[in-house]
Amino acid sequence: MPQDDFYTKMRAGLSALLRQWRSLGQADTDQLALILAETARVAKLGTPDETPSGATLEQWSREEHGEIPLWAPRTAVFLLNQMPARPTPQSDAEACAWAYCWLRNRSFDSLQAAHDALPPHLKVPLENALEAAWRDQQGLRLV
Repeated sequence: MPQDDFYTKMRAGLSALLRQWRSLGQADTDQLALILAETARVAKLGTPDETPSGATLEQWSREEHGEIPLWAPRTAVFLLNQMPARPTPQSDAEACAWAYCWLRNRSFDSLQAAHDALPPHLKVPLENALEAAWRDQQGLRLV
């Protein structure tokens, strides 16, 4: 899978991650946006300039090629991984975004270490996407 293809899929999947967070979160969109921003700050997954509104979160959830700040999907992955419902990616693009955020959220010495650290229910659904995300990440380090 070429890096450009991975990156294109990953960017398209970021909004899907936010849609999944919105659909599984048990609060209105304003509260979900607040939870996302506060979790990003506390878990050190990003530093939102301001807490987005529910309308902004809805907009990010619809935009497949918009300017979604990376802290939002990174935090969505962080929160989705902890849900008892054990959500999984619903598309190849979402799997690419999930894998990309997984690698950005933590530091791993190897692809195998990143795979081993995944929650059990995500090992199979993210296997190919994680490998592509790892290649993409390693390629960027060579630049």
